[in-house]
Amino acid sequence: MAERTQPPRSRDEKAAHIRHLLETEGEAVHAQSSSSNARRYDVYEETPTLEDRRSEARAIKEDAIDRLPSLIETVREAVEANGGTVYVADDAADANAYVADVVDHNSGGSNAKSDASATNVSATRANDAAPTVVKSKSMTTEEIDLNDALETAGVEVHETDLGEWVLQVADDTPSHIVGPAMHFTREEITELITERFDPDESVETAEELTRFARDYLGERIREADVGVTGANFVVAETGTMALVTNEGNARKCAVTPDTHVAIAGVEKLIPTVSDLEPFVDIIAKSATGQPISQYVTMLSPPTESPTLAFESDEPISSTRSTDESEEPNANPDRDFHLVLLDNGRMEMREDEQLRETLYCIRCGACSNSCSNFQAVGGHGFGGETYSGGIATGWEAGVHGQDSAAEFNDLCTGCTRCVDACPVKIDIPWINTVVRDRINRDEEPPAYDSLVDGLTPDAEGGGLNLGKRFFGNIATAARLSSATAPISNWIADTPPARALLERTLGIDRRRDLPTFQRESLVEWFEARGGIEASRRRANEAQERGGTADVEREAVLYADVYTNYVDTERGKAAVRTLETLGVPVRVPDLPESGRAPLSQGMVATADRQASRFYGAIAEDLDAGRDLVVVEPSDLAAFHREYERFLPEASFERVRDNSYEVCEYVYGLLENGADPSLLETGAEAAVGDGTAAGEPIAYHAHCQQRTLDLEGPTLAVLERCGYEPTTSSVECCGMAGSFGYKREYYELSMTVGDRLASEVESAETVVASGTSCGDQLESLLERSVPHPIELLAPRR
Repeated sequence: MAERTQPPRSRDEKAAHIRHLLETEGEAVHAQSSSSNARRYDVYEETPTLEDRRSEARAIKEDAIDRLPSLIETVREAVEANGGTVYVADDAADANAYVADVVDHNSGGSNAKSDASATNVSATRANDAAPTVVKSKSMTTEEIDLNDALETAGVEVHETDLGEWVLQVADDTPSHIVGPAMHFTREEITELITERFDPDESVETAEELTRFARDYLGERIREADVGVTGANFVVAETGTMALVTNEGNARKCAVTPDTHVAIAGVEKLIPTVSDLEPFVDIIAKSATGQPISQYVTMLSPPTESPTLAFESDEPISSTRSTDESEEPNANPDRDFHLVLLDNGRMEMREDEQLRETLYCIRCGACSNSCSNFQAVGGHGFGGETYSGGIATGWEAGVHGQDSAAEFNDLCTGCTRCVDACPVKIDIPWINTVVRDRINRDEEPPAYDSLVDGLTPDAEGGGLNLGKRFFGNIATAARLSSATAPISNWIADTPPARALLERTLGIDRRRDLPTFQRESLVEWFEARGGIEASRRRANEAQERGGTADVEREAVLYADVYTNYVDTERGKAAVRTLETLGVPVRVPDLPESGRAPLSQGMVATADRQASRFYGAIAEDLDAGRDLVVVEPSDLAAFHREYERFLPEASFERVRDNSYEVCEYVYGLLENGADPSLLETGAEAAVGDGTAAGEPIAYHAHCQQRTLDLEGPTLAVLERCGYEPTTSSVECCGMAGSFGYKREYYELSMTVGDRLASEVESAETVVASGTSCGDQLESLLERSVPHPIELLAPRR
């Protein structure tokens, strides 16, 4: 595993780098990645067996990684039985040295393996010319910098994947693990090829560019001494390789030269041929939104096909001997080497938190589903080799945490990549764990011991001050509320904004929250507490139209609802009481979502235990936990599984609900929607009349919890006609949008959303960060949907 030596970027340097990418590559990356993501949605929707396939693929990868050492020995036996060679490389230098040696011995020079092989080198190349290698696309060879190593050894290397070839001509690096050149526009590629090759015919259209590349690269393939490919999957029991492509170049690189070298990480091994089925079915769907890739090639090399002498007039015929004593698939004129790369993978296998990274099948769906990636691509959201959400795990494992640290914070934990991933990897958790490790490796500033003593978190020294602040935001909010409105006035003065930017990294252009002097918990107690709530709910039941259920709810007053946007909390209380449900609003501990977002895992773990201890009595009493902020609900439904005993986690998960989901359940059980504030009155009830049009934006984690639908249904039943945006993310993502280095990126993502909803007279949003972002961009109020529904008393 190679460690990075380049010093990390400062905040200003990161901001400048992101700004440059937004200006130069952002539009091209967004166009292609978002298009792939939209196609993935469509093909996923059209695949009724999708979840079964994902579960099956996940189980196979879990089993394969568990059995990895034995699978390496199995594939060695299978490949050697076919007549090939398996080499397990410890690291990049080891792999590169082995491949260079293979090229040297199979290039028709003095160390050539046989005269027969040498005669098949194209006559157009002089005998003393440099050895030539043609390659198909392989991120594993990018990881080990194979091209540079071979070129240093005097070898000509030609990429044959169209995107990789463009990058080679441009002397650039991939920005996506599937579409490496997606940051280039067609016009830029045309200019590049014209300048470099001065072709006789136009190369302006995609068809013309493809034709020129095919002809040019076809010559390189015919002349090559050695072909190098990656492998999407390697079957251990048979030595079979699966190559999944859309261009067909990989199979040409594998069988046209006499010598084939396949380079794959050890994690690419799967046990049997039958195990390939779910992966072949799902990889194209997740990568590019295709039902299946154009080319799915399965080889058990060395192949039986004859070696090719392009300059000969002799007909192609097999040179395979009929001697039954020879190995079954051996062809004496073909040479095959399978290089299995470790480079940190076996250590990752032993790492309980990073192990899941090895299940990755390199489809890039996590990148395409990520709004931050869509804006800046892999040159911003990526490390030395890998990009997108899963890149944090790969970079930390094969290049070291310093590489991952450069981009790890671009993962905001929205969880949309979890639903996109074909093998159900919990990518946000991997990012959180690596962020936690990076935090612990930080050098503590001089004042760190003082700050550490004043903050209630469970973290040690060295934590970035900005992360420590946002991870302890409940403490800051409580103090700010207690001293409001003075605290709001002070915080918004130019000297205070300058200080916040310099010390905590909070961009002075970002609007700050306005803290309320009376918290939601205090308001609830002042109006009479649970007894008054029971009285109001009973009165509503006596009037009729309430749900046919006997329920009592505990409303979780999250930090923002309790201290900033108390109106949405009050609206939730009034709505539930009107529908016949009494409400408690206790002063519960913070859920742990805030420290979790900063990679403060120990603090989040402690908060989860405290929260469960505080809510257990209510759960024992059969009360429902109702949540306004979707990110807190996501913590209860997802991350708490990692922090609490199984039975405790299941109690919280099974008894917690998003507020509009809960209202939907009440309406389903007989509550009358006309008791609530409604849109077009005629539309309430039978739904025959048109509703009042509104624009609705669902929080990212609300979507991944599959809770957008209930909110839309409630709004429709109450006389509204909601429309949703094709832009999934607002770009704010909690603390992310406050940070100076990410402000421009956050606003770029937000602008795409705002442009789609700005014409609507009413815009509502479910998440804290979503509402804040839209209010800044639209310069008007953007309430929570529950505020639209709540009775005005």
